[in-house]
Amino acid sequence: MDITRFEPATLYSAAVRSNGFLFLSGITPKNRQADIQGQTREVLAEIDRLLGLGGLERSRVVSAMIWVSDIRLRDAMNEEWVGWVGDHRPARACVEAKLADPAMLVEIQVTAAA
Repeated sequence: MDITRFEPATLYSAAVRSNGFLFLSGITPKNRQADIQGQTREVLAEIDRLLGLGGLERSRVVSAMIWVSDIRLRDAMNEEWVGWVGDHRPARACVEAKLADPAMLVEIQVTAAA
């Protein structure tokens, strides 16, 4: 079984391809001054970029885990999510969590079929 790591860093790789899947690490926004919709758009754009590194597009996403800093932000986040995912809705969970930086409002991790 081949394993390909994309953009390895000190603690993790941004994405790993293995056994027919591309696993993305949790993606967080760089612009932490933006509102939940702005942060979500930024995170989804980065997911698109990382999927592209693996030769994939968002329609190949089969699973998503979403963390929001306050569950009351979920509906606004979902507005961006629905537009991004279109008719290719993956299995998904969305939960409230204390994120690594209090200014982060959302983190998204996805797995895609390669």
